[in-house]
Amino acid sequence: MTWAPSNRITSLPEYPFARLDEIIRARKKKGQKVLAFNIGDPDLPTPSFIVDELASAIRSAEYQGYSSSDGEGWFREAVAGWYSKRFDVRLDPDSEVCALMGSKEGLINVARAFVEEGEKVMVPDPGYPVYGIGGSLLLGAKPKARLLTRKNGYRMNLRTEDLKGVKLLYVNYPHNPTGAVANRKDLEAMVEAAKESGTLICYDNAYSEMTFGSYIAPSILQIDADKEVSLEVHSCSKTFAMTGYRIGFAVGNRDAIRGLKAVKSQVDSGPPKFIQRAAKVALDSYSSSRRPKEVEASMKIYRRRLEVLAQGLERLGFEAHPPEATFYLWQGVGGGSADFAAKLLRVGVVVTPGTAFGRGGEGYVRWSVTRPTEVIKEALDAMRGLSQ
Repeated sequence: MTWAPSNRITSLPEYPFARLDEIIRARKKKGQKVLAFNIGDPDLPTPSFIVDELASAIRSAEYQGYSSSDGEGWFREAVAGWYSKRFDVRLDPDSEVCALMGSKEGLINVARAFVEEGEKVMVPDPGYPVYGIGGSLLLGAKPKARLLTRKNGYRMNLRTEDLKGVKLLYVNYPHNPTGAVANRKDLEAMVEAAKESGTLICYDNAYSEMTFGSYIAPSILQIDADKEVSLEVHSCSKTFAMTGYRIGFAVGNRDAIRGLKAVKSQVDSGPPKFIQRAAKVALDSYSSSRRPKEVEASMKIYRRRLEVLAQGLERLGFEAHPPEATFYLWQGVGGGSADFAAKLLRVGVVVTPGTAFGRGGEGYVRWSVTRPTEVIKEALDAMRGLSQ
């Protein structure tokens, strides 16, 4: 007997990163070389003080049992402490903080908590595919794309009329895939528009610590100080190279946190306690708004890689500029995204076509500099002779 998946599943578009993983595995199986720059999975090691805490905690009976689905009290207190130090934002650990098994599940579960079938969810285009698929289509909601362009700095520039009938708004700055950063005035206008339209903002701030130069990424809760319309989702994955740990957190509006907790109480038992313990130590490494030395060292490496890649691409005749934030480089290709990515694949270089992030990504590809500098140079050498 075979079982067909539900119509809701079969109607979903293919998750682009899953398809790229299949291509990479197939090439490796044939013995073909692959230089993969398609996914934002840090290659730098998790800082040793975090690993040491994990090793200690996992051996302790204190951290072996089920966690609460919203996280242990001491972890939620650590999150509140981090927000106080990093953003000067005060949070109630019990009513304004919820642990997540990575930010991805939080982004989807907040939509499950508040969005009815047929309601509108605004998503950035280009943007992280989870917003439009997992946070919208999977629930029977209607994604409403907000086109972002290089001309306007990939800013959303929202007004009240733009949010008419929109139940949930996904916002992501620093921005994946472009590396664009938020303009504070734009965020103030966005919050005001959301208050007037009755829209809940889900602010994905996973890249707040991955910034370069003088730019310091804000929290939406610094703008929406009363937490009237804002929920912020964060993760330890990028900041501390903890992608495999699957640990993140949501903070902000009490009703939004209450709804998120209600969903999670039905579907999971929270991140393992020993993982929360490691994440607590990571967050506690901040003594002020400044990044600790381990995070600072990682950002210098990513910045150098972005510069090497951008300079190399420009020498090859392509449009490429190091971003102000994230470890992604958004490269203009002068043609179709999928065709260019396929051309690179023929020489063993894997990037993500811009159209994986929406129609607004046409004409671009995204590089993730989660490979050493020598591998980046090898990829640039492989590209020599490719025509635009």
